[in-house]
Amino acid sequence: MTARLSVSLHAVSVRRGDKWVLRDISLRLKAGERWALIGGNGAGKTQLLKLLSTDVWPTPTGREARIYCLGRHRVDLIAAKQRIAYIGAELQDKYARYDWNLVVCDLLATGLHRTDLLQRPVTMEERRRVAVMLEQCGLTHLQNRKFLSLSYGQQRLALLARGLVQSPDWLLLDEFYNGLDADYRRRIDALLDHAHEQGQSWIAAAHRAGDVPRGTRGLIELRAGRLRSVKRLRGADLARLAAHAQENRPRRSARPVRNASDVKDGAAGGKLLLRITGADLFVDYRAVLRDVNWDLHAGEHWAVVGANGAGKSSFLKLLYGDLSPALGGTIERSGFPRGTPIDAWKRQVGYVSPALQTDYAVNVTVLDLVASGRYASIGLSDAPTAADKKIALRWLKFFALLSVARRRPRELSYGQLRRALIARSLAGNPRMLLLDEPLTGLDPRQRSAMKRLLERLMKRQLTVIIAVHHPEDLPRGMTHTLHLHKRRARSLSEYSAT
Repeated sequence: MTARLSVSLHAVSVRRGDKWVLRDISLRLKAGERWALIGGNGAGKTQLLKLLSTDVWPTPTGREARIYCLGRHRVDLIAAKQRIAYIGAELQDKYARYDWNLVVCDLLATGLHRTDLLQRPVTMEERRRVAVMLEQCGLTHLQNRKFLSLSYGQQRLALLARGLVQSPDWLLLDEFYNGLDADYRRRIDALLDHAHEQGQSWIAAAHRAGDVPRGTRGLIELRAGRLRSVKRLRGADLARLAAHAQENRPRRSARPVRNASDVKDGAAGGKLLLRITGADLFVDYRAVLRDVNWDLHAGEHWAVVGANGAGKSSFLKLLYGDLSPALGGTIERSGFPRGTPIDAWKRQVGYVSPALQTDYAVNVTVLDLVASGRYASIGLSDAPTAADKKIALRWLKFFALLSVARRRPRELSYGQLRRALIARSLAGNPRMLLLDEPLTGLDPRQRSAMKRLLERLMKRQLTVIIAVHHPEDLPRGMTHTLHLHKRRARSLSEYSAT
């Protein structure tokens, strides 16, 4: 049997600026093992995965050692890197940030070449291997689609296929299940089962019990950059994660109705805020939604649900003004007559999405990032005013981000940056919040704090619209559900999520 890679870390530390993000990490990972990696936002999970993948170097202390072996034979970092595949939201964001828009079959071929972009022709044998992996992952029908035209879940599955086609010894999965519906999770579980049968190993960073891949046997826990425990994963550990994430929160039933105007809410027919009539929505010349008719009234708070690719993100972009209905459809915004610059509307609306997180590669401080929410801009064209700074610092303090106020967005963990973007959305004192999977990447403590904040804001007449997969991510006080399925939007009388 072919030897697989094992990894040993001894007294390894990583420093970023004036902060140690990892301290004195000693860890032995044997071939064939399957680990869950847990810890709060900023605990160092992503940094540890990047350290193992050789993308991050230890800070020299004179004590550190990072050793890779095949059987009893030590190999260098270059050879080790060829046997490791790192996959996560940060990698997915990178493709969007740099506009690396390859067709899917070429994307998988870059995995065989271990390059970001194709730098040489793909051989017939490589095409065959790509075709086998596309079929195994259920992606054959998408092989000629551009990567950035895929849904969030399709992109994540394509990146997994790119990693698996390399036949890596180790899969490093960084919050890999975030933003994926139940169908995609089942498909990925089956692929990982097959990887295990082939002798492959993984480490999966997770905040939820449901995000720990089936078949995982070990648990690594980090706290403030240090190892808290390394042990066998037991049912009690998963139960603790589930309890912290409130994953057992009961779901409420939902009854379908014809359209949103048929739903009677607690506000007894509040003021009309927004109306969509006969709207068809296209993205990259592909129909996403058809014939949407939807009213939003004061006092209503909507959950937008549906499978990956159903159009949830595109619907929120329509509401925000980043997308427009096709000819023949209309969207009316109360107080903003036709011809009003869309920027005037955007200043009244807070918006958070995975796409916005991708866009924030600008070279600004986190303080300026939050302050830019007052102007609905990506960064600031002028220096922040004293009032801008005061409001930004107040929200940074609320989200426990004061210590990183001078850092750049890409120096934060994924969860920290998500919290900063939520703070940005609130800095402009909006009258409406559009939140696309807002709690993705947040640890249980931060998710709980965010839900409590949303509950308070909803009571103060702030309208909230949230796209979610997990029902436990919805705050109390949601009044309606909009279910997107097969390009249609159907309103439900009570909220639920899938």
